[in-house]
Amino acid sequence: MSFPVRLQLSIMMFLQFFIWGAWYGQMSKYMFTQLNATGVQVGNAYSAFSIAMIISPFFVGMIADRYFSAQKVMGVLNLIGAGILYLLIQQKDAGSFFWYILAYCITFAPTLALGTSIAMKQMRSPEREFPSIRVLGTISWIVVTNIVGFYAFGDQVTIFWVSMITSLVLGIYSFFLPDTPPTSKEGAGAAQVLGLDALGMFKDRSFTVFFISSILICIPLSFYYAMANPALTDAGWTNVENKMSLGQASEVFFMLLLPLAYSRYGVKWMLMFGLIAWIVRFMFFSYGDAGSGQWMFYLAILLHGICFDFFFVTGQIYTDQKAGPAIKSAAQGLITLATYGVGMGIGSWLSGIVTGMYTAADGTKDWSGIWMVPAGLAVAVLIIFALLFRDNTRKTAAVA
Repeated sequence: MSFPVRLQLSIMMFLQFFIWGAWYGQMSKYMFTQLNATGVQVGNAYSAFSIAMIISPFFVGMIADRYFSAQKVMGVLNLIGAGILYLLIQQKDAGSFFWYILAYCITFAPTLALGTSIAMKQMRSPEREFPSIRVLGTISWIVVTNIVGFYAFGDQVTIFWVSMITSLVLGIYSFFLPDTPPTSKEGAGAAQVLGLDALGMFKDRSFTVFFISSILICIPLSFYYAMANPALTDAGWTNVENKMSLGQASEVFFMLLLPLAYSRYGVKWMLMFGLIAWIVRFMFFSYGDAGSGQWMFYLAILLHGICFDFFFVTGQIYTDQKAGPAIKSAAQGLITLATYGVGMGIGSWLSGIVTGMYTAADGTKDWSGIWMVPAGLAVAVLIIFALLFRDNTRKTAAVA
């Protein structure tokens, strides 16, 4: 890529994750304190994001592949999303809040797959070039969560104001991104409309195992995103947002390490390293405390780099490798549906149920017991993946 294109894509990634990072990890705290929400209502709100992932990215991926330029679709979605966020900000009832966050997520969710597709279509070698672009999203998350933590508005509606303004900026900026036209000029039949082109990837056994494992590992992942902030707050930690941003700092390090690790260990071991890290981090969350055991909390947070990069970013590269040139956006939409859609949808719902089960009559939560549930789930996924996944590709194919 030329430097101007690299710069454009980096800014796109920074803005996209600035929007997301401003509210996602803090929404549970905001709902508990400002909307007097129950654990189930918080779980439902996080599941709204997953419902949107199921509904929208696969469909929009097909549109971007066959009908409209991806950057234009991204611009329109961000502008609509900004308008919905303005309406969401006015809501004071947890029940009504759910419908507005669902409507907003339906506009935001597709942009994750679109952003990845826009970036990768400008690259000759995604396994080498994509991590250095994607890392700007991680840096952005660090920046915005530290702003939230420093000014202590993690439980205030300000988190959504920040997202709304940034959505407006990215919506306008998207129209100036490198043109990413539809790959296929042919008319779409019923099979294409239903996304059967991308579903053909399931003929590959290893990809099918990877897809199923991606769904399953996102069940425990949901516990982290939805409950880590209030859990650490209940443990007695202060400036939780700032401390949790260390996870994104480690993500930067491992993102830059990813190309070398990918070529050295191959996709299977990269994915297994990520799964093992999830098990260890949940154990640390379970046994850690804000006193002499707070080192476990710090290590659990710092493991985020391996947990996320080695499984999810490696998974994006693996998916791009397996997809044909005509279905790259649909393929990214497919894996996004599996992870942030189905998997995190189940996980968000389950995290609310489990948290309720481990909550005493006075509202006190047994966080140690809660964290053991996702730890056990991660162990099961690791066993399934290790036994059934065969592909250990170390180099991606050339990208058209």
